[in-house]
This record gives sequence, structure tokens and C-alpha cells, in this order.
Amino acid sequence: MPTENSKSDVRAVKELAEATKTIKSELAKIIVGQERVIDEMMVALLSGGHVLLIGVPGLAKTLMISTLAESLDLKFSRIQFTPDLMPSDITGTDILEEDRTTGGRIFRFIKGPVFCNILLADEINRTPPKTQAALLQAMQEHEVSAGDETYKLEMPFFVLATQNPIEQEGTYPLPEAQLDRFMLNIYIDYPTEDEELEIVRYTTGAREPSVSHVLSAAKIIELQKLVRRIPASDYVIQYAVALVRNSRPESTKLDYIKRWVRWGAGPRASQFLIMGAKTIAALDGRLMPGVDDIRDIALPVLRHRLIPSFTADAEGITTDKITEKLLADIEPPKE
Repeated sequence: MPTENSKSDVRAVKELAEATKTIKSELAKIIVGQERVIDEMMVALLSGGHVLLIGVPGLAKTLMISTLAESLDLKFSRIQFTPDLMPSDITGTDILEEDRTTGGRIFRFIKGPVFCNILLADEINRTPPKTQAALLQAMQEHEVSAGDETYKLEMPFFVLATQNPIEQEGTYPLPEAQLDRFMLNIYIDYPTEDEELEIVRYTTGAREPSVSHVLSAAKIIELQKLVRRIPASDYVIQYAVALVRNSRPESTKLDYIKRWVRWGAGPRASQFLIMGAKTIAALDGRLMPGVDDIRDIALPVLRHRLIPSFTADAEGITTDKITEKLLADIEPPKE
């Protein structure tokens, strides 16, 4: 017999599916196309993960993220990463103030832009590792330390970092261990011809659409908890783990993995595959993820976690091609 809790979860999942449709319709007022990107961003947000966006300039990455924040009624901050950016420019700093009543001096912490709900870290690979590490620590720990004090970040906390795939001179690529902290690596491609015509038509006219608030911060936190309550069968978990383990040269019998992959994905990839599958199911109004949900989220989860070998680089084999071949070759376990 269904329990009262399971009935309320069913209602919540249906509400989430409806809210997602509304959010997409609000974003469509300003953003043309990019439906796949928006879907994957929503998956990461509701899974409690972070996103690395890869795309050339001019594809409306900043506009897309700020519009998403507006439709979700969340506090939005943007940091333009530059070579001279310091960690305190992100996290905040202590300033010395004089107490007018006593005449004494005290330190007061001024919060940095990281104290928000949605943070756009623009061109994160243009700042030195020390500054990158300050943001990545906040992403992992959801807190900032300054002196002897520790300050909790506001929840939900969702980081979308961008990288430009061209102009790599003078950049500081994120180390693999730090890349692993991003749940998804999303590619933003050029729009189709029809979409580009629509973009030019709308952006050169007098159209000024407004975006309505759909979900509050408290509601998003509630939905994140709902996603975690969604059960995943052993069958689905075994498939996720099989995909990840077969991406490692030392754990697989697949010859092309041994040839093309230097380092495979770690256990965090399996966790994110399951969380992503649960979220996709919830967004679709379902209370149980399946193997197809794992396959839908596998590319953005694995593309930055597989380290290609020199052979793969020489043969022009990308991590996407390796992942697609892996998905074709790894059969789901028998139910």
C-alpha cells in the first residue's frame, strides 16, 4: 500500500515536472534554442552539483545563466576571472573599522560575490590556481574561512563556470582533481540557421520581455531533498558502476579503453550518474530512474573525467567518442 509520504512525493514530482515546463517557457522568452543545455543545467541544480560550460564567445552563456537565476528567484553573482584576481576578491575580506562608541578598532568581514545562490565564474581558466582553489573549496565545502571564522554559504549554492575553448595562451587549465568537482561538463554549440535568424530578429528589435519567478530558494532546497529520496534499483546502480569501471584501463577488458584512456573516471562519476538519472526521472514526472536516464546524462558526466592517452590525441579521438563507444559496448546487467 502507498504510504502518505510516497503519495506526497508523487505529488511533488508532478509539481516539479510542471514547474520545469514553466521555467523553460520563461527562458524561451529570452533564450532561443539551447534546450539540451537548459535541461542539463536544471539536472545539475536539482542534483546539488555544479557545471562547467564550454563554449566560444557570443553564445549567450551569461544571459542564459542570469535569466535562469531570475526565473528561479535566486540571488545571482558574476565574477570575471582575470590573471590578477585574488582569492579575497571571491570569498571576501576583513576590513579594519573604528568603533565610534568605544574608539577601539575591530575587524569586520565583508562578504565577497561567492555569497549568492547562483554564481557565474566567467573564464575560470584565466585566473591562477590559488584563486581557482578558493572557489573550488567553497564549491566543495559550502563555506568560506576567513581568519578564525567560518561562514556558511547560502543554500542552494550553484556554480556555473565557463571556459573558452579557443585562445588558450596565458590560461591556467583546471587540474583533473578540480575538474572532478564539477558534476557536468556541458558543451554549448552554435545555434542552427533558423535559431540564428530568430536571435538576430529579436535582439535587434524593440522587444523587452520580462521573466517571472517560478521557484524560490526554499522550494529548490525542498526539491533537492526530494530527488535524493527517489530510489534507484540495484540494476540501475550496477549499470552506472559498470560504465565507470570500464572507463578505467586497469579495470576493463576493452582494448580501446586500454589504448585511448590514460586515466578513467573515479567513484564520483558513478554518484553523479545516479543523481543525474534520479533528477531526469523527477523532471519527467517519474519516481524511479532507468538505464536510459543513465545513458542520457553519461556524456556530460564523463567527458571531463576521462584523460585521453597520447595515442588518442594523435588519432583525434575525443572523450565524447570514447564515451559513446563505451555506451554502445556495455550492456545493462540482467534484471
